[in-house]
Amino acid sequence: MITLKDNFGRTFPYIRMSITDVCNFKCGYCLPNGYQVDKSDNRKFLHLDEIKRLAKCFSELGVNKIRITGGEPTVRKDFFDIIKVLKFESGIQNVVITTNGYKLDKKAELLINSGLTGINISVDSLNRETFKNITGHDRLPEILQGIKNLQNLGFENIKINAVLLNRVNSSIKDFNNWAEYIEKNKVDFRYIELMRTGDNLDYFKKYHVSSQIFKEYLNKNNWIYQTFGKDSGPSLNYINPKFKGKFGIIAPYSKDFCKSCNRLRITSRGDLRLCLFGNTGINLRHLLKSNDQLNELKDLIMKQMQFKKESHYLELGDTGSTKNLSKTGG
Repeated sequence: MITLKDNFGRTFPYIRMSITDVCNFKCGYCLPNGYQVDKSDNRKFLHLDEIKRLAKCFSELGVNKIRITGGEPTVRKDFFDIIKVLKFESGIQNVVITTNGYKLDKKAELLINSGLTGINISVDSLNRETFKNITGHDRLPEILQGIKNLQNLGFENIKINAVLLNRVNSSIKDFNNWAEYIEKNKVDFRYIELMRTGDNLDYFKKYHVSSQIFKEYLNKNNWIYQTFGKDSGPSLNYINPKFKGKFGIIAPYSKDFCKSCNRLRITSRGDLRLCLFGNTGINLRHLLKSNDQLNELKDLIMKQMQFKKESHYLELGDTGSTKNLSKTGG
């Protein structure tokens, strides 16, 4: 089988595919003023047939996992159709999503029945008021109930992400709250270091804090670093035999973060992006019009791999073409 590979020996079995820029939350680190229509780009979002062709192409290039992202992917009316097509008609083994958990309590069974194999849910705090202040929505109870509903239905591949924000959700009390949660729940919880984007410099300066503070907490509380293979991705994962769940850290400013890169990105309008914070990429839309363009599409993607750089340059303040995280799928 063909394998997507770059000039640095990294392989790419994993695609993050955005299906919309639209989001119904107003998270301070991403869309503090809510979703605004981008009048400079009037292209429509990928439609179902284009998504199916892309997935088929990547499947034949050795990709076995596609993560559907946004914006908030569940706002699309054909969201469940997209999941079913990816899972049952494209050759992709693992179909997962990242969601803010909006109405998750009511969608849990539908998600499982669609063929979904994993879910990442953004929950920036277990404190209801803090959650509301970060996201602009008082929906923490329904999201936590949605997680319970998934678990009660036997769904196990659940991850929770929180963006680490200085003096907002970064205290020992916050860490302990999450520890109590994963002690009882088989859930992987990961803190993600706040990343600078094209339009959040002031917010970044105010709230960025190194994930080292969480790593120190884990070390002091006898959490054990869990090693994986080279294609496991950039998350640093920790286990404790007394806990049902796991802890993790995604630290994009850390040394050698990009050495474990195993993913490419497709934007909601069909652009192939080689790096979340890069300037390189190309639009694929012209090769998604019919099934007989498959070989030409594969050739174009494989040729693009030679342009993938060894690393991003976030530490130098270079955010590439990422204006905000909803534009590229995070």
